[in-house]
Parts: sequence; structure tokens; C-alpha cells
Amino acid sequence: MPKSRVRKKSVYTPPVGAVSARKKYGSPLTGPAMATMFLIGVAWLVVYYLDQGGAPIPGIHAWNLLIGFGFLIAGFVLATRWK
Repeated sequence: MPKSRVRKKSVYTPPVGAVSARKKYGSPLTGPAMATMFLIGVAWLVVYYLDQGGAPIPGIHAWNLLIGFGFLIAGFVLATRWK
């Protein structure tokens, strides 16, 4: 059998003082903001369904669903930054 080649380069080791410039975690307010967005979104949808489309903003009818789900999506986006 032929002999395999010997590796000439050494294995990469990162520099000792290298720190990522990107912040790893969100701010301390991320958790409360996330919970607030979830609660507002759920409350918005519950009020919309209990009032049969007349509230929270009566003039926009089904767009209230979009607003409620918008708050929920914002809560999920904040959840990705929460530690």
C-alpha cells in the first residue's frame, strides 16, 4: 500500500484574546418585553372574539386579527433574542 502524505500545516487554533464583536445575549428588558407582547396579542384576540368583531378598534373589523397576531409575532421575534 502507498504511504499517506504527512500533514505539513498545524491544526488551526484561534487566537487567545479573540472575542466576538457581536453581543451574544439580549438586554435585560428582552424577557419582560417578550411577555408583554404575548399578553397584549392574546388579550387583543380574546377581546376581538368575545365582542364578535366590534372591539378593540371597531372601524377596522378583521384587521384586528392582524394586529393581534402582529403582537404575537413580535413576541416570538423577541423570544429568539432572550436568554
